[in-house]
Amino acid sequence: MDLGLKDRHALVLGATGGLGKATALALLAEGAGVTLAGRDEAKLAALLGELPADEADRANIVVADLGDTTAPATLAAAAREPTGHVDILVNNSGGPPPGLPTSVDPMVMQEHYAKMVTPLVTLTLDLLEPMRAKGWGRILTIASSGVVQPIPHLPVSNAFRSSLVGFMKSLAGEVAGDGVTVNILAPGRILTDRVISIDTGAAAKTGKPLADVQAASAATIPAGRYGSPEEFGGVAAFLASGPASYVTGSTIRIDGGMIRAV
Repeated sequence: MDLGLKDRHALVLGATGGLGKATALALLAEGAGVTLAGRDEAKLAALLGELPADEADRANIVVADLGDTTAPATLAAAAREPTGHVDILVNNSGGPPPGLPTSVDPMVMQEHYAKMVTPLVTLTLDLLEPMRAKGWGRILTIASSGVVQPIPHLPVSNAFRSSLVGFMKSLAGEVAGDGVTVNILAPGRILTDRVISIDTGAAAKTGKPLADVQAASAATIPAGRYGSPEEFGGVAAFLASGPASYVTGSTIRIDGGMIRAV
């Protein structure tokens, strides 16, 4: 299937690793141009250097930290530079540390909100109007399975990613008639550094080997395994494509059947 991405340009946040990198690579493989965004310039440069020549020619990098109030403007300007427009936005942010709901500090929650929610909404609204004017656009927001079934020990992540779901679902209804789709990606146990870090923490708390913790987790997934970043990236690329033009306002689970709710 031709996804129709060869003349499209995307901005992918958190592109140096995990789900962001997987999405960026999938879009590049389909012929899109991609602005690779992240906090670490060395990692961005290394990623650019790893790309095949034809993909590197369609990629550029921008360094920005979502904790900086100037980040949305920096990201938007860099993404527009190669072609003058941005067709696809992939929102992605880091997650807060784990803990119990009763141990949450409300002041710390405000800090995480300012990194996880405010800049993504600001950036989305900045890039949205040109998409509406052209009659074509794709906005994807990477969340987690916690927006469907809250993940134990991740109360702040559950709360703020759910906030983004509520906003993006509302936005989807407003702009669907303008050719702009807005969707949420809800990954389950995808084998990324973030998931490995969470599993490592669980192993340390329980005194069990990491392999045993991961095996027990995989056993709760109908697919019997963790997902690969490439599997996630493939779903993201499809949702960013032309053939996905009638999919909007949806939360798409990429979880191997882990969430049992309808």
